[in-house]
Amino acid sequence: MATINFGGVPETVITRDEFPLQKALEFLKDDTIAVIGYGVQGPGQALNMRDNGFHVIVGQREGTPSWERALKDGWVPGESLFSIEEAADKGTIICNLLSDAGQIALWPTLQNYLTPGKTLYFSHGFGITFNDQTNIIPAKDIDVILVAPKGSGTSLRRLFVAGGGLNSSFAVFQDATGKAWEKAIAMGIGVGSGYLFETDFKKEVYSDLTGERGVLMGALAGIIEAQYQVLRQRGHSPSEAFNETVEELTQSLVPLVGENGMDWMFANCSVTAQRGALDWKGKFREATLPVLNDLYDSVASGEEARRTIERGSTPNYRAELEAELKEVRESELWATGATVRELRSRSSENVEA
Repeated sequence: MATINFGGVPETVITRDEFPLQKALEFLKDDTIAVIGYGVQGPGQALNMRDNGFHVIVGQREGTPSWERALKDGWVPGESLFSIEEAADKGTIICNLLSDAGQIALWPTLQNYLTPGKTLYFSHGFGITFNDQTNIIPAKDIDVILVAPKGSGTSLRRLFVAGGGLNSSFAVFQDATGKAWEKAIAMGIGVGSGYLFETDFKKEVYSDLTGERGVLMGALAGIIEAQYQVLRQRGHSPSEAFNETVEELTQSLVPLVGENGMDWMFANCSVTAQRGALDWKGKFREATLPVLNDLYDSVASGEEARRTIERGSTPNYRAELEAELKEVRESELWATGATVRELRSRSSENVEA
């Protein structure tokens, strides 16, 4: 393990130097890793583990779009691609990578295949942390572990193919065999993590739900809509409002932040922009702190879990979701965005030509 200074606070992390791939392969050499679900996280994790040399099989419902995607990715029916029940029966490490709603629906079936000594693996602490609502309560004679890549399965796969790795958290909820901690790390290395930091199931899901609803998605979408609306109401054109709200953010500023941090982004902007950002960031921080505290309280109380389960379990949820997304997609803001992206693509083609 390595101790790394994070902003003045030392934390212990696991890197590939301390736990190389060969060690992970040796540790899991007798295991069959069954990836249940082939939607958001499943493809990236399964393909990375397969390419790393682990014995991986996929469990998915035949005839679904995810089954077809698995076929295209080279999983072979009867050899590496099975029904969910067959994969769960064959697997010694069962990776439950279904959606939260899917995990709830499958649990009465899946628990029958979790025989003593097996391992139940998650990439999200939702089902275990909120088990008073999900009823996902594992037997005491199995290991229960978590590896949560800090990004989508698509990003995990892209970084892996490029030779990099997405950082991940890992946790042990239940150690029946005495080997759960090493097993979690080996799985984290196997799925292509850059480094691994230890957490617990509750902290993982609390931070994840807060992040998704906050800066990563909800707050970002909300503040983009607000600024676009202000600019349009003050007489600016759709293209100008979009460019100043979204295009510069995604194509210029966020890449600079990701490259070297917020100060680097500030340093590469005009003096006028720097001054304005430094003068106004505190006002935005103070304005949003109460909202983010309310959000965290809602997560910790289980209210966000309740709402997610309630909405996700309604028979017509998919249709309702598509209607909500369609409203976003067809709004002036994001219709303008589609046009801007098209122009960006044309410009790229002209440069290449």
